[in-house]
Amino acid sequence: MLPVRLKISMAFYNKIGGLLRQSISTSGNALNTQSSAPSMLNAIRCMSTKLFVGGLSFGTDDQSLKEAFTSFGDVVEAKVIMDRDSGKSKGFGFVNFTDGESAQEAMSRMDGQDLDGRNIRVSLAQERAPRSGGFRSGGGGYGGGYGGSRQNDAY
Repeated sequence: MLPVRLKISMAFYNKIGGLLRQSISTSGNALNTQSSAPSMLNAIRCMSTKLFVGGLSFGTDDQSLKEAFTSFGDVVEAKVIMDRDSGKSKGFGFVNFTDGESAQEAMSRMDGQDLDGRNIRVSLAQERAPRSGGFRSGGGGYGGGYGGSRQNDAY
């Protein structure tokens, strides 16, 4: 059995390859991509398999989130995001499908619907921008560890 990430990657690249073949065959020329570029981008955007689900009840867990979305297709993973300090739900999560069509249908049919007593918001998940600053920036000398220097070992 293939790992989940590999399955998703294979499905994504398979879809991209099909779109490229279709684009080339309809334009008749691989260099004439300007006219097909917007439609390809829309197709790729619509092919996204990961959904953001906001407005979740604090009682919703991974299993109940997955159960709410399985009627639309094969759910690879459903994850409610928890606060690392309190262990309580942050009120949002993500649902990942094996194919884009299932994700699109789930998004259109579940957005605004009731789940565990709350109206949820469902949209395509956005890639998170890299963080800058904060404790992980490497500045200020608060990183901990020895930093390669072992001069204090004698003390």
